[in-house]
Amino acid sequence: MAKAAEKRAENETYGIAADRLRSLVERIERLEEERKALAGDIRDIYAEAKSAGFDVKVLRQVIRLRRQDQAELEEQETLLDLYKRALGMA
Repeated sequence: MAKAAEKRAENETYGIAADRLRSLVERIERLEEERKALAGDIRDIYAEAKSAGFDVKVLRQVIRLRRQDQAELEEQETLLDLYKRALGMA
């Protein structure tokens, strides 16, 4: 009898953890699906940009640069200019 009560308590504990785990997994799965959809939308926009005559490679660089902190961006540009001058490229 004690074993049955112990087993029932164990199942209830696992049931609560299982419900929480299931909820977390389902939320992650939904977000993964949303991410796939967003990635597809982004690909479509790049294709649209390309068909409009924009250079997608440069467009990606512009987007990456816009994400950066202004001070960090200025530092990188200064270093790039310095390196180009050292190599006789500027």
